[in-house]
Amino acid sequence: MSLTLSDVERIAHLARIQITPADAERMLGELNGIFGLIEQMQAIDTTGIEPMAHPLGGAQRLRADEHQTLIPRDDTMKNAPARQDGLFLVPKVIE
Repeated sequence: MSLTLSDVERIAHLARIQITPADAERMLGELNGIFGLIEQMQAIDTTGIEPMAHPLGGAQRLRADEHQTLIPRDDTMKNAPARQDGLFLVPKVIE
């Protein structure tokens, strides 16, 4: 698939981007280069290859769940600019 100059201008219009003719020419070359790479990747036979969650085959490093001591409520509330009954008061945003 290859784009034309009018395709680039239409995409810029849809994206509400002002683009000069020189920039449109440059972007045309860059976009067609990207589409060329995509076509090369699609041409590769991937039958029998399992999908990967990570390109390097890595796994998530998960830490063990550990109980942590809680900070007392009085300590967490002492810097609150406004509080009531142990809760933070925030400005009303919906009228």
